[in-house]
Amino acid sequence: MSLRIQLNIPRKDFAINVSLSVTSGQITSIFGPSGCGKTSVMRAIAGLENKATGHIQMADEVWQKADYFRPPHQRDIGYVFQDASLFPHLNVYDNLQFGLRRQAKEKRRVSLEQAIELLALSPLLKRSIDKLSGGEKQRVAIARAVATSPSVLLFDEPLAAVDIAHKQEILRYIQSLHRELDIPMLYVSHAIEEVARLSDNLVLLEKGQQLASGKTVDLLSQLSLPLAHYEEAAAMLDTYVTGRDEQYGLNLLAFADSHLQVSHGSLKQGDKVRLRIMARDVSLTLQRHESSSILNIFPAVIESMANEGPAQKLVRLNAGGQIILSRITAKSADQLALVPGMTVFAQVKAVSLMV
Repeated sequence: MSLRIQLNIPRKDFAINVSLSVTSGQITSIFGPSGCGKTSVMRAIAGLENKATGHIQMADEVWQKADYFRPPHQRDIGYVFQDASLFPHLNVYDNLQFGLRRQAKEKRRVSLEQAIELLALSPLLKRSIDKLSGGEKQRVAIARAVATSPSVLLFDEPLAAVDIAHKQEILRYIQSLHRELDIPMLYVSHAIEEVARLSDNLVLLEKGQQLASGKTVDLLSQLSLPLAHYEEAAAMLDTYVTGRDEQYGLNLLAFADSHLQVSHGSLKQGDKVRLRIMARDVSLTLQRHESSSILNIFPAVIESMANEGPAQKLVRLNAGGQIILSRITAKSADQLALVPGMTVFAQVKAVSLMV
């Protein structure tokens, strides 16, 4: 199944123009600063934005076009808001049951038991809502949306009101939904670390206009786009677990012809792991140094370079077909005489890698 969207939404200061598609088994993210129109797009998909014009189609069902508008309650959507929006007079289980009743039995593809298991809610089922933490409330809200067996899942800044510790936990749960459910998912956020970790595809929005769209791993590392120049600029590396060094608690990850060592306790051999590597954590050298505290050293070819003010340079590197970024001083770049096409060695501290 796929959700296809072409929308125009007039606003006071600018018009929102978006064209995108979301396919089964993938997460597409809309990223941009606050006020750029992300939530308006989500509301329009749900049928809650009465000024929106254009075309919205889920598989072979048209939800909106020039002469037709399907009302919100007839759109097969699971919607997760910033606020969990749970019923305070019902316990966790009854909140989940309420969501389940929205879908006819013959259309249910996700059981209530599966939703409870995917979000690890069994210990919380009898709890009243006012006894839950913010992170627990969001897990219940996500499970309630999943239990409706929707044609598409919409996440509108679901972690904006969640503390850092619970945010990482919920990100892992959303990743499990991504792996286990064949449901298109659209995720909206202004937090680049969430988008980088979760999404397969990315739409960059600024004042209602699409700056770019495509594979997330590609857009994060394009020097012509603003993402690569953020303070938190990072690239994503797709790897898989090949083993573990039990003595030092390190996991061994492979990509192309190189390996990385990562400190992370819950990985299993064969797991596919997407690593987020911050540009500021990647240093460059012309020779591989054996006597170093840095464990991860691998060859890469400089594809391009960009100035970041007079003092810094951003270097785009190709490491076995995958792209990483390195932010270094202009002085270091000059001392090493770095130029595109040169082979260098990238160095990344094991403790800086984020799974």
